[in-house]
Amino acid sequence: QLARQQVTVSLSGDGGDELFAGYNRYQLTAQMWRKLSWLPKPIRAVAANAIKSVSPHSWGKAAAWIPGIKQHPALAGLGDKLHKAAGVLASKSVDALYLGLVSQVQTPTSWVKSVPSFIEPPTKLSGNQPNLNGLNDVERMMALDGMTYLPDDILCKVDRAGMGVSLEGRVPFLDHRVFEFAWQLPLSYKLRDGQTKWVLRQVLYKYVPKELIERPKVGFGIPLHDWLRGPLRDWAEALLNAERLDKEGYFYSTPIRTIWSEHLSGKKNAAHALWGVLMFQAWLEEQSVLKAVSA
Repeated sequence: QLARQQVTVSLSGDGGDELFAGYNRYQLTAQMWRKLSWLPKPIRAVAANAIKSVSPHSWGKAAAWIPGIKQHPALAGLGDKLHKAAGVLASKSVDALYLGLVSQVQTPTSWVKSVPSFIEPPTKLSGNQPNLNGLNDVERMMALDGMTYLPDDILCKVDRAGMGVSLEGRVPFLDHRVFEFAWQLPLSYKLRDGQTKWVLRQVLYKYVPKELIERPKVGFGIPLHDWLRGPLRDWAEALLNAERLDKEGYFYSTPIRTIWSEHLSGKKNAAHALWGVLMFQAWLEEQSVLKAVSA
């Protein structure tokens, strides 16, 4: 809204992370796989069970005693992150590990009732992956993000936010010439000595003061977990009502009610996993209202 007061077109930097290895999860996943792959799966399974035996809330309380931990944003919600990591310790490949790390629910079939395959075909991440054999581990993650996360989440968010106030957003990084050039560069030009977007930084250093560039990466986050326990609680409770879920027939009510209760109690932060269900439920409710009005 603020930008729209001055301009009708804006530029967005979206695509830079997927093209130039900007997300820390790329190197973290690769590093994790190098350490895990040599361990037998049974040992990894035991370690996962040990981590899960302690609740996320208890992990968080224990971590709070570590000096200076509050100054590290990446360690926020440590207990939930440990549980998520435990869920992928037994992964068979680095691709499976990455899928588990970027998924909000490890076993969607435990939540969503079965539907015909022609309605829910495998996704590019879960069983319909394109042939990316010529790429290394990090490059495959970047390519899959470019085909899934970027268009289905990031660009969708930017487009809706901009169009909501009649502000056009353009994405220079996704100009086909920039896109093609970026993919011709070796990974060492993008990720070097742990530094992300290396080649972009070298260009920016010529024109922009370093103090504006060398800052911690900060995501576009909102306190959704607190909202669901506070001002959005009644709204969410109505959409996640067990009788309603059973009657509609799309979700198994028991696991969803269980994780909803755990979220409300503070045992775990399940906001993002629940949000997908809530968005579907809100959409379904709107369709029912529109159908009733049109009738």
